[in-house]
Amino acid sequence: MARRRPRRRGVIAPALWAPAVVALGLLVLPLVALVVRAPWSQLPELLGRSEVVQALALSLGTAALSTGIALALGVPLALVLARSAEWSAVPRRALRALITVPLVLPPVVGGVALLLLLGRRGLIGGWLDTALGVTVPFTTAAVVIAQVFVAMPFLVLAVEGAVRASDRRFEIAAATLGASRFTVFRRVTLPLVAPGITAGALLCFTRALGEFGATITFAGSFPGVTQTLPIATYLELQRDPDAAIALSLVLMIVSVAVLVSLRDRWVPGLAA
Repeated sequence: MARRRPRRRGVIAPALWAPAVVALGLLVLPLVALVVRAPWSQLPELLGRSEVVQALALSLGTAALSTGIALALGVPLALVLARSAEWSAVPRRALRALITVPLVLPPVVGGVALLLLLGRRGLIGGWLDTALGVTVPFTTAAVVIAQVFVAMPFLVLAVEGAVRASDRRFEIAAATLGASRFTVFRRVTLPLVAPGITAGALLCFTRALGEFGATITFAGSFPGVTQTLPIATYLELQRDPDAAIALSLVLMIVSVAVLVSLRDRWVPGLAA
């Protein structure tokens, strides 16, 4: 009697191909349309406009500053989150939920929340206005704050994953040999999680560069002050669609370049 051949495992079922192709098309075809319809011959002229240059410079500067602030604040927060495995479940889950909220919160709602905190009648903004004469909304500082609010969770989660994946035996060995906690952090922990920090910083920068909803709600749209590249793209779409396409192309190129440089390192365990 002939032996039945065992079924091969891992073969993709034919029924999955159709929805998979449709899903891929929904993700890729809009980007293809952007590239195909881009006014390539007019790009130098469109991107050379003074308002476009201002918006691009403002976006790059604020995104870089936001990333620096996120690194200074987010890396320690990521370490606290990674070491929270030693805590009880309730505070650990609460901390993770608080960090994750800006990722799922509609950006406009984030902008409203920032206004209620730092506006002239906000919880902190009212005191800043009356006591120090400092107004935060509708300034370049507001752009940076909005970008940090929406982008820092990407950095925190990337660094936390790198810390969890690192081997703590090196830290324990260094501490056993007499190294202080700060020395262990500076000479052992940081080098171990450096790829995660780099990946998180790139993701944070890209997210800050593309931030729109919270920025326009909290900072407004003042050329040279708060009008970032995404806001300029939205406004140009109503006045000059070709200029809007050109600006969209710039943002897409930056995003793709960041993803290519990451090489899947933002998710622990996916790197080839």
